[in-house]
Amino acid sequence: MKKIDMKSWERRELYEFFSGMSWPFYSVTFQVDVTEVYQYAKREGLSFYYALVWLCTKACNQVENFRYAVREKEVWLLDERIPSFTDLKKGATQFHIVTMPGGEDLAAFCRGAKAKSAAQTSFVDASSETDELIYFSCLPWLELTGLTNERDFDPDDSVPRIAWGKYTEQQGRKKLGMSLELNHRFADGYHVGQFYEALMEEIAHLSAGEL
Repeated sequence: MKKIDMKSWERRELYEFFSGMSWPFYSVTFQVDVTEVYQYAKREGLSFYYALVWLCTKACNQVENFRYAVREKEVWLLDERIPSFTDLKKGATQFHIVTMPGGEDLAAFCRGAKAKSAAQTSFVDASSETDELIYFSCLPWLELTGLTNERDFDPDDSVPRIAWGKYTEQQGRKKLGMSLELNHRFADGYHVGQFYEALMEEIAHLSAGEL
C-alpha cells in the first residue's frame, strides 16, 4: 500500500472537483461476452458465477484507479482488492455474503468459494468488511440493463460495485449485461474502458488455456 502525494498526484484537480459534489458516484452498464467463461466452467465442473467473480477481480486489480482508497482524509493506493460476493444456498430465498482473497488460481478460488459459502452460517462476516473489497452481486433470473446499489452517504466510499444478470444467447454466443458502479473522485470512463479490456484479456487467456 502506498500513500499518494497530493502535491504531485496528476488526478488531484479531478479529485478535488468531484469531492465538491454531494453524490460523486456513477454507474455504467455494458454487454460482456462470457461464452468462454461458461464453456470453461462447464468443462471443469466449476461455478460460472465464481469464475466470473475471479476474472473480474483480476481485471479490477489491473486498473490502478480502482485501487484508490481514502483513510483519515488521505488517499492511498491499495496493493489489491478482495472479492466480496453475494451467494444463495440451494433451496434458500435469502442470500449471504462471502468474502475471501482471489488468489492466483481460478479453479482453486472456485472450489474454495463453494466450500466457504456452504459452511457459512451468518449473513456476513463483519470483521471482513473493509475498504479493500469489491462488492459483487448477481441477478441470474433476468437480463440486466441497469442497476444501482444501496450505500451509506459517504463520499469517501471507494469500493467498486459489480453486478450482472442472466446471460442470453445472441448469434451463438452467451452475453450478459454487467453493471459497474464507481466513485468519480477516483475513476472515469477511461478507467471503465481499461477494466473492460483487462476483463476481455483475462477471458481470452482462459480460452487459450493460459489460466
